[in-house]
Amino acid sequence: MALSSYQVLSLMSGTSLDGLDMAYCEFTFDDSWSFELLKHKSVTYPEDFKKVLQNAIHLPSADLLHLNNTYGTWLGEHCKNFIQEDYLQPDLIASHGHTIHHQPQKGLTYQIGSGQNLANASGIRTVCDFRTGDMALGGQGAPLVPMGDALLFNHYDFCINIGGICNVSFEENGKRIAFDIGLGNMPLNYLMQQIGKDHDHNGALASTGQQLPLLFDLLNALDYYQQTPPKSTGYEWFSEKVVPLLDTTQAELADKLHTVIHHNCFQIANTLKEAQNEGASVLITGGGAKNHFFMEVLKEYLGSDFKITIPDKALIDFKEAIIFGLLGVLRNEGMSNCLASVTGAAKDSCTGVIYLPQ
Repeated sequence: MALSSYQVLSLMSGTSLDGLDMAYCEFTFDDSWSFELLKHKSVTYPEDFKKVLQNAIHLPSADLLHLNNTYGTWLGEHCKNFIQEDYLQPDLIASHGHTIHHQPQKGLTYQIGSGQNLANASGIRTVCDFRTGDMALGGQGAPLVPMGDALLFNHYDFCINIGGICNVSFEENGKRIAFDIGLGNMPLNYLMQQIGKDHDHNGALASTGQQLPLLFDLLNALDYYQQTPPKSTGYEWFSEKVVPLLDTTQAELADKLHTVIHHNCFQIANTLKEAQNEGASVLITGGGAKNHFFMEVLKEYLGSDFKITIPDKALIDFKEAIIFGLLGVLRNEGMSNCLASVTGAAKDSCTGVIYLPQ
């Protein structure tokens, strides 16, 4: 290895559009990988910029390419400010980018945030575009976080992240298996936006609702849940298949929120119970882990056979960013950072593109 220890500034922007997560970590290799989260920061998107990102899926190609460049510069400027504020000395920046298109059935994925613009604005070597290399090998290009689960969090039987989409990672027959279970916070936030709010804090409104049997059954009947892994999904699926169900259901907002949470928990519990029986440990991160009502309902669905760990707030919020930092290190070292057992690609690969500041 070129270095036994790396300091990395990693960036993550999820489908829930909460904002930009910035994690400054030190990764050390001594027979196995370990990490320390040294600094972290979240940048909330300005409301007008958030709307631009939310609607970017509908942009003509030239406008989307322009947004790719301007967003990359925006990321780089925030990195530069963060570095200067705390006198940081990163060896590299690892950026997930913000996903606009993800259609694995077409071999298509696109995360904006031009790596060259980011590197130029920050002045730091940058690794980004982690998904397209796997797709060129026939993979889904997702999920990528399981490599980090395998190297940094393998003392848990299951790693679940509940962001806009909910995904799971676990070992099966000596191989890491992972996939998007399905819905997470995306439908909850969509519903809350109808009353001018970003989210339902602690699930307070959802907890006052009642389950809607028809909506519950319609959500569970979605074709995606019948697919077998490897599989991944994104905003397109939510927009095309889920939003019409939410919009055509005539009911109180609290009842819709309540039903979506029960649906989410039903799908998570089914997935875990199919994979393992008794005594399994489950690490839960992502915004959903901070929704008290969501976690209460999930514990009911899982029962006493599963031991749930909800870590400290920093790990809840920044686990995905931390892992993309490790993926950047592995790419820089020319080591595999994407698992074929997870994505369905022809082979494991070393994905990501390196950009040097000009």
